[in-house]
Amino acid sequence: MDKTQFAILVVDDEEDIRDVLEIALTDIGYQVFLAKDGKEALDLFEAQQPSIVITDIKMPVMGGIELLKQVKQRAPDTQVIMITGHGDMELTISSLKFGAADFITKPVNVDILELAVSKAVDKLIADQKLAEYTHKLEMLVVEKSKLSSHLSSLGLMIGTVSHNIKGLLTNLDGGLYIARSGLKKKNFTDVAEGLDLLAQNVDKIKQMIMDILMYSKDRQMNRQPVPAKKFLTDIQETMTMKLAHHPIAFQLDAAQAPQTLNIDAAFMMSALVNILDNAVDACLEDKDNPDHKISLTVEKNRDNLVIKIADNGCGMDVETKEKIFDLFFSSKQVKGTGFGLFIAKNIIAQHQGTVAVDSIKRRGTTFTISLPQKDQMP
Repeated sequence: MDKTQFAILVVDDEEDIRDVLEIALTDIGYQVFLAKDGKEALDLFEAQQPSIVITDIKMPVMGGIELLKQVKQRAPDTQVIMITGHGDMELTISSLKFGAADFITKPVNVDILELAVSKAVDKLIADQKLAEYTHKLEMLVVEKSKLSSHLSSLGLMIGTVSHNIKGLLTNLDGGLYIARSGLKKKNFTDVAEGLDLLAQNVDKIKQMIMDILMYSKDRQMNRQPVPAKKFLTDIQETMTMKLAHHPIAFQLDAAQAPQTLNIDAAFMMSALVNILDNAVDACLEDKDNPDHKISLTVEKNRDNLVIKIADNGCGMDVETKEKIFDLFFSSKQVKGTGFGLFIAKNIIAQHQGTVAVDSIKRRGTTFTISLPQKDQMP
């Protein structure tokens, strides 16, 4: 590191001393600024931010001790070297107490001056290296913390997924058993029931895999104008297939929707399907209401796209509602992975959007998503 990169401010009320110090330090290669008193020095210090200040102790207007205090208050790492006379020993001791790096006596010896400045520069370089090492150490600690958190999440994810896969495999075995029994008895009602159970659990396994991939891969969003009609038609077709064997009505209201949506279509499709899956499960869990329905409303509200997904299923209590977006939290036991709503909220956040939940136990749930659309094409 080039030591002469550090600028020096020389402060002395005697012009001859300032000139001598300037010549000596400039010859070495330092950039030098000059001031005749502490007040002028402070103005120069604020403007030029020198790394080293060499100041006389006794000066008019503002003395060296006060200048030392002011400099240290503004920039504690600044190295301040005091110039003292033979009768200034008490002031010299005071200056050291206030953080002066060194002192040299009058008449100033150029060799001693160069040595004092060299020591100050070495201290500055050491402080810089220490700051760099400290920063690197802090970054390593942060990275280690992230790695530890990631490994912890990975372990929790593996345990959660394993637990849910075990439950889904049990359901697959059950569906297979019902279907086989129906074939042996030539009872096609049982066969249909078994196949329906198989289809439901295969769909859940596929959704689980998609959620895991969405959680694990690092993919940048590709947000762009998307035709609303095509996007919403895809969602409607997906829901038609999901509800083929369930007595749940699905209603899409896009009368007030804009022609284009400013979204990442793949990401937002995953988010909405996860919320809609939650609505389906809520309806299936509610055994008291024979007339279940799910509605998807899309409309533009000023510069925002507002999407509402409502169901009249089992609803949630306050405690469950507060946890539904937590990673790995699921109120569905083996029927849920705890990924879906966590991923949905993250995707909405990546779109700079928000999601709010209103739910009443045994009355139903409404998710309200608001997405900014300022850059949307007409």
